[in-house]
Amino acid sequence: MYMFAWPYQPRNLRMGLVMTSDASQDAAPRPRTMPLFTVGFRPLFLAASVWSVIALTVWMAVLSGVFTVPSRFDPLSWHIHEMIYGFVTPAVGGFLLTAMVNWTGQPPVAGGALAALSVLWVAGRVVCLVSAWLAAWVGVAVDMAFPAALLLVVLRQLAGAGNRRNYALLVPLLLLSVADLLMHLTALGVAIPIGLGWRLAMFCIVVLLSVIAGRIIPAFTRNWLAARGDKRRPAEMGLLDRIALGMLHASLLCWVFVTDSALVGVALVVAGALQLWRLVRWQGQATLPEPLLLVLHVGYLWLGAGTALLGASTVWDRVPAAAGIHALTTGAFGTMILAVMTRATLGHTGRTLHADRATMAVYALVTLAAMLRVAAAWPGSWTMVLLEAAAAAWVAAFALFVAHYGPMLVRPLSDA
Repeated sequence: MYMFAWPYQPRNLRMGLVMTSDASQDAAPRPRTMPLFTVGFRPLFLAASVWSVIALTVWMAVLSGVFTVPSRFDPLSWHIHEMIYGFVTPAVGGFLLTAMVNWTGQPPVAGGALAALSVLWVAGRVVCLVSAWLAAWVGVAVDMAFPAALLLVVLRQLAGAGNRRNYALLVPLLLLSVADLLMHLTALGVAIPIGLGWRLAMFCIVVLLSVIAGRIIPAFTRNWLAARGDKRRPAEMGLLDRIALGMLHASLLCWVFVTDSALVGVALVVAGALQLWRLVRWQGQATLPEPLLLVLHVGYLWLGAGTALLGASTVWDRVPAAAGIHALTTGAFGTMILAVMTRATLGHTGRTLHADRATMAVYALVTLAAMLRVAAAWPGSWTMVLLEAAAAAWVAAFALFVAHYGPMLVRPLSDA
């Protein structure tokens, strides 16, 4: 009935963990492996957060006329590409490479293989930045190496486990590689509908986030409430949830190819409303005392609101498409990624799953960035000020994450 339904719910997700404990992975003797390369979340979470700071700083310098990107991508396309493939993709990869240890029972991708994967990501960032100085095929081949390698690594892990129920995971990863190729071909002047590549990439990311969030948010909330003796419980996954996800993915896929259809717009508004309905049933209001959990609900709130705004922009000219796009990207993608990165880093390095002041500041800053960026979508005299303020809040959020969580990512398992 539903091709993207998550095929397997790992045991530790039901227990309320983000992924498997890092203890067995980091504690196992690996004398020749740096702590940074013992498990996927360590280098890739760090890479995603550092690059988000660099890429957005460069983008604002470009907008201000201070800097010119020597890329075959035009400046806006470079910004879009790097926030997707330089920021979101490694964050997703870090989650998947760590989570699959539990899903498949296979040893983690570590050591030289993980270092090589990280080098491919770095190479992609360099060639995309200076691709105008390189042969066209060099930029395309080097940049696509990371998403392609990530796909192959995930395939190898799943095949090694012999569990075909998880193969649906490969579909959005494959389409992410296709979307990357489409963006490069567009930059090279191939006759492809403008924006098709990045819209397809957004679709893939929404699929991954919506399905994963639909598993982990209710599970974490249920376990947290139970531990506190609270009798409230999130609603179980049911037929209406699958319909809501199916509506979301189908309408967004239609938007990828037809951006100005009123029918698609109405479908997106309905899909967004259904996601908000799902969110209400997950008892998010009960998680106010724990920001580490509350922020996941906030991230899904942005996903539902962004989808509805995107649909509204096609049927009402007073709503700019950029409002919906940035509610999804800055709001949903940014918030959900930070929520997972903070929780996973704390849990996998032996620390208490609780948001300290620095973590709460990270969440507040990314929420502020999303609100300001959505507001800036409406043209006016304050647009540039809002853009600069949104960028500053975003950079501050991820810079603070790097400062606070970076040492945890590069050091051995904590004794905490």
